[in-house]
Amino acid sequence: MIATHNAKKGVEMATILGHRFPDIEFKTLADYPGAPEPEETGDTYAENATIKAQSASVFTHEWSVADDAGLEIDAMPGLLGVHSKRFGGEELPFYEKMAMILQQLHGLPDSERGARFKCFVALAAPDAQEIHVFSAEREGVIAQAPSGSGGFGYDPIFWLPEMGCTMADLTPDQKHAVSHRGKVLKAVGDWIGARVPEGATP
Repeated sequence: MIATHNAKKGVEMATILGHRFPDIEFKTLADYPGAPEPEETGDTYAENATIKAQSASVFTHEWSVADDAGLEIDAMPGLLGVHSKRFGGEELPFYEKMAMILQQLHGLPDSERGARFKCFVALAAPDAQEIHVFSAEREGVIAQAPSGSGGFGYDPIFWLPEMGCTMADLTPDQKHAVSHRGKVLKAVGDWIGARVPEGATP
């Protein structure tokens, strides 16, 4: 199961893994009434992903996958990263967070707007008997202005130079093929595929 209450993230992760494993039903925490939303107290992506995966696996007694991702901007060292969701205040809408970032980077050329998305995924066995952690990142540039209506979070300002668009300009399938989350979930899928017979449920 996908250990998140974030509907958009849950759909994205379930879609990516579902394409790889069409015979497995992927649920989210929304399918488990009363499932807790643990506080992300870790200092690293790996720690926060592990906290969420462990909590879900203990509550549901199912294999659980959780991610923690963040945006890192070279010109704003230490301001986002594991705190990306809380930048400017956790309740601040992402369009306002992006406006704050663009204001801080105002006037900087593309050569000084380097950035990357990092994503760590923890896969927990039922009752957290074992934990496996995977990671991936995606390099890009902070756009001069938001573009696109796809994706979620900071996608509208994450420019992909080789594709000539932002992450939010991509179709879901295009995004899954190149994104940090798509890359790390491929690694998760490879791990599952190497250990679970085709058509079986882990």
